[in-house]
Amino acid sequence: MNAKHSALNTRKQQATPRGVGVMCQWYAEKAENATIWDMQGNQYIDFAGGIAVLNTGHRHPKVIAAVTEQLNKFTHTAYQITPYESYVALAERINDRAPIVKPAKSAFFSTGAEAVENAVKIARSYTGRQGVITFGNGFHGRSFMTMAMTGKVAPYKRDFGVMPAGVFHARYPVPTQGISVDAAIESVENIFHEDIAPHDVAAIVLEPVQGEGGFHIVPAEFLKRLRALCDQHGILLIADEVQSGFARTGEFFAMNHFETNVDLMTMAKSMGGGFPISGVVGRAEVMDAPNPGGLGGTYAGSPISIAAAHAVIDVIDEENLCDRANELGTKLVTTLNSIQQNSSKVITEIRALGSMVAVELQTAEQAKIIQNYAMDKGLLLLTCGKNGNVIRFLYPLTIPMEQFDQGLNILKDSFAALGVSKATVMEKSA
Repeated sequence: MNAKHSALNTRKQQATPRGVGVMCQWYAEKAENATIWDMQGNQYIDFAGGIAVLNTGHRHPKVIAAVTEQLNKFTHTAYQITPYESYVALAERINDRAPIVKPAKSAFFSTGAEAVENAVKIARSYTGRQGVITFGNGFHGRSFMTMAMTGKVAPYKRDFGVMPAGVFHARYPVPTQGISVDAAIESVENIFHEDIAPHDVAAIVLEPVQGEGGFHIVPAEFLKRLRALCDQHGILLIADEVQSGFARTGEFFAMNHFETNVDLMTMAKSMGGGFPISGVVGRAEVMDAPNPGGLGGTYAGSPISIAAAHAVIDVIDEENLCDRANELGTKLVTTLNSIQQNSSKVITEIRALGSMVAVELQTAEQAKIIQNYAMDKGLLLLTCGKNGNVIRFLYPLTIPMEQFDQGLNILKDSFAALGVSKATVMEKSA
């Protein structure tokens, strides 16, 4: 670490709390598409995408142009005080694309957690019920309600006391963890028998592809049976697409891969191309349940972020990013399969839906060694999963193919160096 970064790290430790965990020990100076430069001019290929925020890359020209144009008009009025046409137009575009039984309506907020909180509010208002069922290893946010909904204690809920009542966790179907579709459905029914009556449950919330949980993809059969269970008991089904939306999976929304419709969907992250915006879209009668004033927020649907979101949708369409997600994902999976042939004792599973790709390793230590080696060579990777042993890939879908290939070569070298790196770690710890 150079002296400038070291000095900044000292300042960071003195000025900011340790609870804000930071992965990199270097500091970003500028970024463009899939490249980040640090303060020393070192380049990094970004396979992290700001945790799934940059499907259209850093500073996409169309996004920057749209934001600049809006800056020259107005930056804020608070939509619920003085509305603006761009908010309405974005709602129309989202309503049209969402796999929701029409007619649909949308409302916009600022963060993913805020979107999930509002989806729960809407569900409770519509059903007159309180209970919420979510799933183990799911992640829904860092506010208290969304922490309660998140199916992992450390680091999200640890040390923060008792969570809000009325949230219950079922088992997400993951065959490699011994959780079949039957077992997962049974776990929901067990909640009905042991914790809360179905007529007191407002909603069941799940990620069609678990994000922080390790990119586990929901089986189509499970969604179908969950939909039937919800219909039987008058429960709303909510899809949390905060991480999986906006072309990441090869479809505009991950739910477009399935025949099953949900009642509400949440979205955020790549929706704004780097600007903070989130939303809830749902069946019109459900969305209309809260009374006027029940939804909103000072910065909810910021005109700056609304402009960015319009540009993001334009880029997805004009640059065929759904097709590109499938193309890049296929190439990455081919590379990972090749690596697996040479590292069969390291890789336990490869999971992919479009460019929402993850590789599960035997241990978290292996994932960390690969992550650190890759960063040293100029490739930024993220880990996730119940045990921290999954590497996930969230590169911009706009990444140039030559740079993508360069990143894959670093990835291959990182796996090849795993044995040497692990031996060094063991030697140092002895």
